[in-house]
Amino acid sequence: MTNIKGTLYLIPTTLGDTGETADVIPIKINQVINTIDEYIVENEKSARHYLKKLGIIKPLQEIILHPLNQHTNQHEISTYLTNISLGKNIGIISEAGCPGVADPGAEVVKIAHERNINVIPLVGPSSILLALMASGFNGQSFTFNGYLPKERNERIKKLKELELTVQKKSQTQLFIETPYRNQHLLNDILETCSTQTKLCIACDITLPTEFIKTKTISAWKKQIPDITKRPTIFLIYK
Repeated sequence: MTNIKGTLYLIPTTLGDTGETADVIPIKINQVINTIDEYIVENEKSARHYLKKLGIIKPLQEIILHPLNQHTNQHEISTYLTNISLGKNIGIISEAGCPGVADPGAEVVKIAHERNINVIPLVGPSSILLALMASGFNGQSFTFNGYLPKERNERIKKLKELELTVQKKSQTQLFIETPYRNQHLLNDILETCSTQTKLCIACDITLPTEFIKTKTISAWKKQIPDITKRPTIFLIYK
């Protein structure tokens, strides 16, 4: 008898408290979650809250949640997909946006491919792509750089490198920061980059407080927004 494996579903979440999930989450995801009773999640509390908002039918106390964060060791991660060999579907839920993109879920997906497990990514909001779409910058060639260095001198050095790449390759450069340090990064960008370099600031994407603007560094200096504690994508281009 042929052993039928389950599927690993990559389940996007909202990028914040959007009110109605239907505003940004396709109805298919509501259907898929009711074929799953085991999830790999960054945060158990927020994952349960999200599943409840989606209208999961199975009682939440019967759902198995495996934690995936900086404290999870490699051996634990390797056991999370065990029940797929028994025909069970398993889902990965990111804390915000799409699993595997600037997210620890990529490690689980790598293991799934090594074990010849079917991986299905579901449609949902990605702050990186939405910011790029709205920036007016080059969408043919771009790099997401993740977090820039915490130490200021190193951060300024990196900003200069990214700006040079923009000029040499005509390549959009995207990066992020921990929300409470956004303002420090913005100040460094305005002090470091050329006045003619273009900067897009994309905050609270898909939320009621969404703010997405593209201006030159010179124009931003005339009116600096307060983006403290607001999830933000920064993009620079020429």
